[in-house]
Amino acid sequence: MYFNTALSDSAAGLTAARDAAVVCELPLASLRVAGADAESFLQGQLTNDVAALAPGSAQYSAWCSPKGRVLANFLLRRIDAQSFVLLLPASLLEPIRKRLAMFVLRSKVALEDASRANAYLGVGGPTAAKCAESIFGIAPRLLLFDAVRDAAVTALPGGRFIVAAAPERSRALGARLAECATPAGFPPWQWLAIRAGVPMILPATQDRFIPQMINWDALGGVSLQKGCYTGQEIVARTQYLGRLKERLVLAHVDAAAPSPGARGFSASFGDQPCATVVNAAPAPGGGSDLLAVCQVAAAASGDLRLDAADGPALELLPLPYALPAATPRSRLA
Repeated sequence: MYFNTALSDSAAGLTAARDAAVVCELPLASLRVAGADAESFLQGQLTNDVAALAPGSAQYSAWCSPKGRVLANFLLRRIDAQSFVLLLPASLLEPIRKRLAMFVLRSKVALEDASRANAYLGVGGPTAAKCAESIFGIAPRLLLFDAVRDAAVTALPGGRFIVAAAPERSRALGARLAECATPAGFPPWQWLAIRAGVPMILPATQDRFIPQMINWDALGGVSLQKGCYTGQEIVARTQYLGRLKERLVLAHVDAAAPSPGARGFSASFGDQPCATVVNAAPAPGGGSDLLAVCQVAAAASGDLRLDAADGPALELLPLPYALPAATPRSRLA
């Protein structure tokens, strides 16, 4: 660990994330996809338009099952014409690598765990941009990785930045960043991602949701113009037939942060759960904030509860982005 993370769950660490800036180590792993057929291979597997991704840039994307359910969502970086890196939760890297390798067949593609090449630092909060600019001398650009001082800096939605560098270099950069950002553990960073409305699928929530249910279309992680990819028929049908009954919501609850996969209830749905927690984290000031995939009708009812019909109330908060308008059914007529 680079930092003394005693503040990771404390009010001070969370307050810094809300009011100033925090820096923390990120539990991310790198899956490198490289070879002459890397672009075409990923284009046939992922939800976003890989062919349109320029070297030096990044995009949100996802990999789905044949039934269109998200197995992993991630930041995809294009290094050059023949190599890409998927930034995944460390807990998903090896299962995803093994499963994705089953589809390589005769393609000239190599999949390898490249996690040892880089360590990842997260900088986030209202003053994070000023902090990053003071250290790196540039204003990091959204979804572009700027190479500076033996590191790559990428801006993410919600005033967050990822710094990738070799482990030995990352330690020095972490010390520099700690001069203008509060060192913290992962919970404050996760809280910032939640407030940005950006979900992260983890083992407990794999293979449950189509991309639109986690607002991946609103976040630019789905291309509706590209060709076929695994699960594309289900994703497109959901988009154009207007059958989306569940969406990701942002909420606050006066309770400890629930685990991914925890359920939500509403009187209008009786004993049947109507929501599933995707991510949750302690919130500044107490309680926790969370992202949950929720029945649209239940969200509109205003009586959501956590864990049981008489559980703690879920207070819905506004998302920081607009959801796409429903596509008229006539599009497939």
